[in-house]
Amino acid sequence: QVQLVESGGASVQPGGSLRLSCAASGSIFGHYRMGWYRQAPGKQREMVARITVIGDTNLADSYPDSVKGRFTISRDNAKDTVYLQMNSLKPEDTAVYYCNFYLFSSGQMYWGQGTQVTVSS
Repeated sequence: QVQLVESGGASVQPGGSLRLSCAASGSIFGHYRMGWYRQAPGKQREMVARITVIGDTNLADSYPDSVKGRFTISRDNAKDTVYLQMNSLKPEDTAVYYCNFYLFSSGQMYWGQGTQVTVSS
């Protein structure tokens, strides 16, 4: 079992920055992927950043074009925490942001409860 707790969501003005945190606990080991997804009202959930890990080594991260160059995912291995640094925020970034954990060996996937990000003037 894996538990994910997000924090850091807030209301900001366009052009502002936020950092989201996702603290993971439980069976965090092996080959897995952690990431951030978002869902705006009336839209499908979409991936915004994810990082693949084997043991303590980050293999790769990926971003869709909509956030590339503005969002950065990072991981603090000692704290089992993943961060999403969001810069140059736009109104279209407004959504509930969810942390995700996927374990390759079992195919199990876990979600956090979500944190609201609102970008508005």
